[in-house]
Amino acid sequence: MKYVIAVSGGVDSVVLLDMMTKVPEHELIVAHFDHGIRDNSREDAQFVSELANNYGLEYIMKREDLGAEASEALARERRYSFLRNVARSHNAQIVTAHHLDDLVETVAINLQRGTGWRGLAVFNSDVVRPLVDTPKQQLIQYAKEHALQWREDSTNATDAYLRNRIRTKTATISHNAKRQLRALHSQQKHLKSEIEKEVLQLVGEGPSYSRYLLSYIPQSSALECLRVITEGKLTRPQLMRCLMAVKAAQAGSVYEAGSGVKLRFSTRHFSL
Repeated sequence: MKYVIAVSGGVDSVVLLDMMTKVPEHELIVAHFDHGIRDNSREDAQFVSELANNYGLEYIMKREDLGAEASEALARERRYSFLRNVARSHNAQIVTAHHLDDLVETVAINLQRGTGWRGLAVFNSDVVRPLVDTPKQQLIQYAKEHALQWREDSTNATDAYLRNRIRTKTATISHNAKRQLRALHSQQKHLKSEIEKEVLQLVGEGPSYSRYLLSYIPQSSALECLRVITEGKLTRPQLMRCLMAVKAAQAGSVYEAGSGVKLRFSTRHFSL
């Protein structure tokens, strides 16, 4: 199997890379995305390049000058765009070093933002995350035992980012509680998948969808339908406004829902 491993140079991804090189049947590609957020980010890229060379692996890197004011969301979006392009061109799967503490932090962030139950069903299914059951401290211990070198991201020490502020709070959660949250996460991901299957049976696979259906089923169900139809690109407030447009827009009109989503209306149907 061929894998594109996202390696930032931090301890998590360095450990992941070392672990995966120990599986002979894996064909590995090391991918590094330089956001251009920190002044010394080029040093990280050079470190990862040397790391890949030491393992005898192909190294693919891209730099974008997002700048120091770039948001976490933008940085994540551009990083995954790069990783998916590499994976498609090599017919490979993406592998990241997200671990148990990352999962807890992401759930906490989503719940704080008001994402509801979906905030528990985090992490995209098209990405392989073999360390998601492993706590951060265990990765650090592995790195020390195997004399691995890594780079520390200086932005982890600032409270300018929401994730860093959340991390100081989730660090006090017991290991047992994190395990329980991980189990709940698995249940919610399964529930999310089942809901999406039911929605597709209800609304069909397009390209057009019934305005009448979404106008007369319960609002909560209509919003779930719209979320699946728009591929999860819209926030809940955007979905609410989108539903109002489905109910009231004139035939022949186009509604711009946001995030590049446009709805075109006929008398009885709408399409994206």
